[in-house]
Amino acid sequence: MTVSYVDLWKLLLERGLQKQDLVEQVGLSSATVAKMGRGEPVSNKVLEKICKFFECSVNDIISYQ
Repeated sequence: MTVSYVDLWKLLLERGLQKQDLVEQVGLSSATVAKMGRGEPVSNKVLEKICKFFECSVNDIISYQ
């Protein structure tokens, strides 16, 4: 099973944001954003920060394929 962050990347585009904004505004490390860019799993704490920032649920930003 592979993690997909396609929905997160779409959300970023819809809001006019870039991956760097996750580092600057959400407080993620660039290494974490890079892991997500490669489709690697990240911690629940990271997902929680992103969901809080976007006011969404985990299902809105990731899926499993």
